[in-house]
Amino acid sequence: MKVFEYIKEKRKITPLHFTLIDPDKQSPEQAGEFAKKAKESGSDAIMIGGSQPDLLMYLDETVKEVKKRVGDIPVILFPFSHSALSKHADAVFFMSLLNSRSTQYIIEEQMRGSVVIAKHAIEPLSMAYLIIESGKPTSAEFGGDAKPIPRKKPEFAVGYALAARYFGMKFVYLEGGSGAEKPVTTKMVAMVKKAVGEDVFVIVGGGIRDSETAKSLASAGADIFVTGTIGEEDPEKFKEIIKSIKEGSITNLDDYVTH
Repeated sequence: MKVFEYIKEKRKITPLHFTLIDPDKQSPEQAGEFAKKAKESGSDAIMIGGSQPDLLMYLDETVKEVKKRVGDIPVILFPFSHSALSKHADAVFFMSLLNSRSTQYIIEEQMRGSVVIAKHAIEPLSMAYLIIESGKPTSAEFGGDAKPIPRKKPEFAVGYALAARYFGMKFVYLEGGSGAEKPVTTKMVAMVKKAVGEDVFVIVGGGIRDSETAKSLASAGADIFVTGTIGEEDPEKFKEIIKSIKEGSITNLDDYVTH
């Protein structure tokens, strides 16, 4: 089954959880063991990526080791540049950082990477990547030369998300960033989900450190959750977060939009 079809089918039942692994922060063997534990905790896919050039030294080996450990759940690349691609992955988030100040992250890296993706037949998952203000500067904001969307201006996120939908993108990622002080607001998630509808998956990441936050974002319409360091720092809390995500369901989005 193609990864996109896998996501569609799983989403019919519950929201999904993806675990993000940065190859620069551990050895391939450690990454593989973490991925195995993430799968056992209920994670639906493993994302591999980061913002440091050092990860390229370990990328292929990390992807192969993770695939060996997780078996039948997808391994998806989350690349910071066209060079951060591996032919061993199941899919790649083919993303454009729409609120970057630089065309490098809007289209130039994508132009270069497309040739590699086609050559190795890696499944592309088209994504609009949006950096959201999170309380302090993050590596994603700095590395992508982004102009963060203000937390109190969710209508800006809606505008970008609608543009992504009209471009034909299938995912919109509202990213607080690694180490974010605050998660994306429920109002922003609900407004974006209401705007893009069921044909576009809304992903949230950054600042999700407890089950209450995860559950409220699921109720506001988030389709996919991404967490990274919490899984290593606090495995029990990690399991609780995933459980809350799986138990979450969309309520009346208007309740979030009007408050």
